[in-house]
Amino acid sequence: MKQQDQRTSAAISVARFYQWIDEGEHEQQDFKETISSSKKIARTLCAFANTRGGRILIGVRDNRSLRGIKVEEEQHMMEAAATFFCRPALDIQCTRIEIGRKILLVVSVEPATDKPIYAMGDDNKWWVHIRVGDKTLLASKTVVDALHRSVSADGRLIQLGSKEEGLLRHLAEHRRVTLKEFARMMNISTWRARQIVVGMISAGLLEVHTGGHEEFYTLT
Repeated sequence: MKQQDQRTSAAISVARFYQWIDEGEHEQQDFKETISSSKKIARTLCAFANTRGGRILIGVRDNRSLRGIKVEEEQHMMEAAATFFCRPALDIQCTRIEIGRKILLVVSVEPATDKPIYAMGDDNKWWVHIRVGDKTLLASKTVVDALHRSVSADGRLIQLGSKEEGLLRHLAEHRRVTLKEFARMMNISTWRARQIVVGMISAGLLEVHTGGHEEFYTLT
């Protein structure tokens, strides 16, 4: 298991901090007025680590206004989230920034090299989360399988068979497809369709879209 990084990173300028606020919340950034639960915020850390990394600006309201925080308490909550409620434990960087009389905190996490990262849920079970836009979402089985393969598949060529080529042709014309549609189109089982999709996601050929009524895939 990784050892958690409790060091404070290099200073962040006030101008850079306001630039981040202007960006709003997105795939790699989240605002938190304060941290109420280490277990809950661990899901956001997990999602960032499983996707492209990200940062949490603590002391920033949803309307982008600032409030002062008790930095030591907030940092303790974040360290507990990264250490006890993420598996394996995550390295995080905590950076304090002073703006007027207010003190705020920036918590950054890099993309994990040993995906997937799990976070403890309210049921005390371990779940995988990903970041989609400005939302933290529970990962589907297809995405979890793709994350398991992502490290070993890095840089590996995928051999395209007739099913893979058929899927690429379909997406070139129709733009999107669900797992059930792909299985029906190729007259294969859902299990087999998932294995093909997982391999193509791991190879960087497909992109996953989650959060609607049904997960679907497009060309990267």
